[in-house]
Amino acid sequence: MRLTILGGGGFRVPLVYGALLGDRGEGRVTQVLLHDLDAGRLSAVTRVLAEQAAGVPDAPRVTTTTDLDEALRGSDFVFSAIRVGGLQGRADDERVALAEGVLGQETVGAGGIAYGLRTVPVAVDIARRAARLAPDAWVINFTNPAGLVTEAMSAHLGDRVIGICDSPVGLGRRVARVLGADPARAWVDYAGLNHLGWVNGLRIAGRDELPRLLADPALLGSFEEGRLFGADWLQSLGAIPNEYLHYYYFNREAVRAYRRAEPTRGAFLRDQQARFYAEAGAPDAPALALWDRTRAEREATYMAENRETAGAGERAADDLSGGYEKVALALMRAVARDERATLILDVRNRGTLPALDDEAVVEVPCLVDANGAHPAAVSPLPEHATGLVCAVKAVERAVLAAAASGSRADAVRAFALHPLVDSVTVARRLVDGYVSVHPGLAYLR
Repeated sequence: MRLTILGGGGFRVPLVYGALLGDRGEGRVTQVLLHDLDAGRLSAVTRVLAEQAAGVPDAPRVTTTTDLDEALRGSDFVFSAIRVGGLQGRADDERVALAEGVLGQETVGAGGIAYGLRTVPVAVDIARRAARLAPDAWVINFTNPAGLVTEAMSAHLGDRVIGICDSPVGLGRRVARVLGADPARAWVDYAGLNHLGWVNGLRIAGRDELPRLLADPALLGSFEEGRLFGADWLQSLGAIPNEYLHYYYFNREAVRAYRRAEPTRGAFLRDQQARFYAEAGAPDAPALALWDRTRAEREATYMAENRETAGAGERAADDLSGGYEKVALALMRAVARDERATLILDVRNRGTLPALDDEAVVEVPCLVDANGAHPAAVSPLPEHATGLVCAVKAVERAVLAAAASGSRADAVRAFALHPLVDSVTVARRLVDGYVSVHPGLAYLR
């Protein structure tokens, strides 16, 4: 079985390959084709993978290409993890937003909208090509903003594109463990959009144990989200929000912290990864050791500004190991081998959240088998969550409209409707600012 990774020169590709190395089952991935526009990045990542595979019998064979059609043709699975505009684009997204006093984070608020506006046209082109060149392939999307991009691709691939994210998986694992349960045996009643979801229940042996957690301030303060949001706020909500909701619930504090940060997260990652690729490209460089060191620093500093604002302290060791690669592998196993699994994924709604239409991509638990991912029934979202989900979905639809039409008015509407952008005037200035720094947004008129 062949897996194509788009964005194959990306820094996190070794996580995916490492997961594949541990899969010894029948029907496993035997070929990995890396596609990237940057041959130098491909070379560096290939060196890391070669060191990972050293001594592993029957390791998946790795090849590379800079030709997209070649990468797609004949693939069984396509893993899309592209970054349109690179990390410089992310840094620019932050800078333009923060200059206007609004959030520039890459998936939330103004920064997420800008990222979506330049990514959706590229993702749509990939989806069209995949439908033509690999009609039987399953596309697994990790490209951010993951829910928005998955919805854009689903217009051309239908249910054969599935979005993944490690954030709800990590949240469910932490909640289960703090309740003394095996995460593999717990049903996480989670619903929302990508980076905008809530755990509304956690069933262990058929019993919802979330009320026990919410009633115990000490337990709430013993894990990441409890420290991030505070026990009293979680008790008020009656749910455990995804960590990204910190940007909504504590927006002023987050913006203040991000404006103080030097460098910004995007600029930090840009410089950090530039060093890695330069060092890993040197003859006889220990590519895997360099990658491990860089990854550890990256994970330890994740959402550092939010944790500092909340006084949440350092990340727990269990949260430094990533997770999206495990979701991707479990998804591929379930589809390829009909090994049924339950995973939180980004899929078309199909009536799961009554406030949204069937085609809206939502993030919910899914039952996965050889026929794909099927959204499971979840508890109704509370009113406060439904309102926020509907507002952000309206923003996503405006982004999709702008990407399809090239309409500047649709782009302004996307920014102005977002709950974290508080002025139509600011929205207009954001569009002007982003068009001026991103050549890929020249299509807006």
